[in-house]
Amino acid sequence: MSEARIDEPDAKRIAEEVLEEEMEKELEEKSKEEIEKEEKKEKLAEWEPKTKLGKKVKSGEIKDIDEILEKGEKIFEPEIVDYLLDVKSELIHIGQSKGKFGGGKRRAWRQTQRKTREGNSPSFSTMAVIGDENGHIGVGKGKGRETLPARDKAIRKAKLNIFKVERACSDFDCACSEKHTVPFKVTGKCGSVRVTLIPAPQGTGLVVGGELKKVLRLAGIRDVRSKTFGQKRTTFNLVGACIDALKKTSSLKKNDSSN
Repeated sequence: MSEARIDEPDAKRIAEEVLEEEMEKELEEKSKEEIEKEEKKEKLAEWEPKTKLGKKVKSGEIKDIDEILEKGEKIFEPEIVDYLLDVKSELIHIGQSKGKFGGGKRRAWRQTQRKTREGNSPSFSTMAVIGDENGHIGVGKGKGRETLPARDKAIRKAKLNIFKVERACSDFDCACSEKHTVPFKVTGKCGSVRVTLIPAPQGTGLVVGGELKKVLRLAGIRDVRSKTFGQKRTTFNLVGACIDALKKTSSLKKNDSSN
């Protein structure tokens, strides 16, 4: 059988078309990011704080979120986090799409429904993680009759639950000065799931489950090893155990410094 050959001019034309498509996609992504940033600036400019903490942040009296977190003050307005930090958000795959033999691929929305006289009343729940990739992270869960309101609720609650994560270079095989891993071995628990985070040298990467990579990446941890025990398929408890372990990095360090 004769193989079809592509002439050099045709090959160049195809390569140019592929490059043009890639450049268009990059420009679209950049334009979307710029539009989101502009919308965020407009919302913050129109923001009228209702709490004393929000008024201090808007007036410039508080310029660092660590001042709020170290004092243990409660954040009631998500705009405070947006004003002080440039955070990113990720959705955790806690649901499963419909399919044969019990379901298909994992997805971000978990659907439930309630039986009423009018018929079935569906609702969607999701779990969001926000972080600045520099030691600050928060997790929240939202529920609504539609997917987008549930997502917005989850992101809002995640911003209200933000906390600080301690990082360090603490592995015996690494002697750098960068904060790239957890400061010590720490274990978190949620339900029947236990997650142990172990310090790792630079270049190791995130040796954890797929959904935990989102959490650790947003927390600013680039290298870590882990051990998990319990019902690991319950993603909600798995992420909760990881968050519990990250919270202990700051609480245990405070106790060590006080002693």
